[in-house]
Amino acid sequence: MQGGQMVVEEPIRLSSVLTPTKSGFSPSLTKIMATLGPKSRSVETIEACLKAGMSVARFDFSCLDTDYHQETIDNLRIAAKNTKKLCAVMLDTVGPEILISNKSGHPIELKADSLVTITPDITKEPSSDILPINYAGFAKEVKKGDTVFLGQYLFTGSETSSAWLEVSETKGADIICQVKNSATLTGFNFNLHISGVQADAPTLTEIDKKIISTWGLHNKIDIISLHYTRHADDVREVRAFLAAQNLQETQIFAKVETVEGLKHFDEILKESDGVILARGNLGVDLPPEKVFLFQKSAAHKCNMAGKPLIITRVVDSMVGNLRPTRAEATDVANAVLDGADGILLGGETFGGLYPVEAINTVRRICVEAEYVYNQALNFKRIVNFAGEPMSHSEAVASSAVRVALKVHAAMIAVFTSSGAAARLIAKYRPSTPVFAIVTPFVRSSSVKWTVTGSMQARQLLAVRGVFPLLASADAANIGVVNEESVLKLVLHHGKTMGLLRPKDKVVVFQKIGDSSVVKIVEFDD
Repeated sequence: MQGGQMVVEEPIRLSSVLTPTKSGFSPSLTKIMATLGPKSRSVETIEACLKAGMSVARFDFSCLDTDYHQETIDNLRIAAKNTKKLCAVMLDTVGPEILISNKSGHPIELKADSLVTITPDITKEPSSDILPINYAGFAKEVKKGDTVFLGQYLFTGSETSSAWLEVSETKGADIICQVKNSATLTGFNFNLHISGVQADAPTLTEIDKKIISTWGLHNKIDIISLHYTRHADDVREVRAFLAAQNLQETQIFAKVETVEGLKHFDEILKESDGVILARGNLGVDLPPEKVFLFQKSAAHKCNMAGKPLIITRVVDSMVGNLRPTRAEATDVANAVLDGADGILLGGETFGGLYPVEAINTVRRICVEAEYVYNQALNFKRIVNFAGEPMSHSEAVASSAVRVALKVHAAMIAVFTSSGAAARLIAKYRPSTPVFAIVTPFVRSSSVKWTVTGSMQARQLLAVRGVFPLLASADAANIGVVNEESVLKLVLHHGKTMGLLRPKDKVVVFQKIGDSSVVKIVEFDD
């Protein structure tokens, strides 16, 4: 027991240790998001990533340009078509990030005890003596003795590719620092961070607006990852901008990575569609011993609100190794037990040597953790938090999960058009997969008629346990879905995934008129 909550029961934990790992592919309920980049952008590699379990592809615009990312997303579409798998697209904004641009790409050697100057003069070429940054007011924010972190630590966590500096003095706009550890800075961009200090710039920068209004609009992105979210107003501003760009259906996941974002977490959660806990910067802004507390607190709040929580920085060592450390493997499992909806891989897939293996490894760890996840306890916690009287939708969704638990159902099938019903069922953390049959619907305006549904289906790929299936667009044309025939196709799909066997029970959630119905069917092959 810890804090009155038993996470894993001893007999379950012991049996799980002694039970051999299942052979073959087992999809995890926890979603895996992967950053596509130099080591993961070919059609063949993306196909392998999709087969390994990637459900969301992240595009990081702090690195490389729109032409490069366009080639990558075009390859993603080809790979998705070849593998017949849906994949959501996440655009990661640049935000008010302090960066050192290294256009030449030449490695920069920093030696312990040497001096280096940080300058806002971006015309300077970065070297071991001088590091130009994109923030003119940095010297006003620091004082002697402050510690500055820089390098690729945000991606790799490697001490040899990141450095910490101590501020010795400031000279006008320049900052003279002493290097505290020897390191080699590699790549085209290096992050710079000091606890409690951020560039005095809006969360949604002009660069971000340009990227969203061009690349984002052209590709009809599913999710925005809002870098450095500090206030609920940050989310509101982005939502208004998306609406102005005709991207009002794009979801916003607030990326919380500073103490300021932590202080306003409740308001941010209320305004956003999901939260990404960016532990790279958070580990600098918070003492290391406090990070896990925020993770557990954030997970609880997201679970109670029924909004996805994504955890970052889990298997950094897999950037250059085939296996994670034991601590990293445990960290992934604990994220699942805490209630995370997804795991976001950054450098492991962006520039790491083993992108496919990283996805495979994280998926297998998630599957094991899900096996011992105390679903019954967490179900009760969420029901108690919802209180009484429950709303009609909450009552029916929780009933569907309760029935699935009682009859040991192999899966839950739900018919939805917006995805809301599937999210509500997923909120109650069923231990069985939720197959969401997304039915297209026709939306009219004074100008034209449009059929939506594909984006809603892809967005569900960020929700724990939900496996979306897009119904035929013909259904939107005639305004009716033959749910019985569609259900048969869904059950067959469950069988091909290895999730259904003859005589297995399936809980079906559907709306009939103004009523919501939960029923049990038996799979008959």
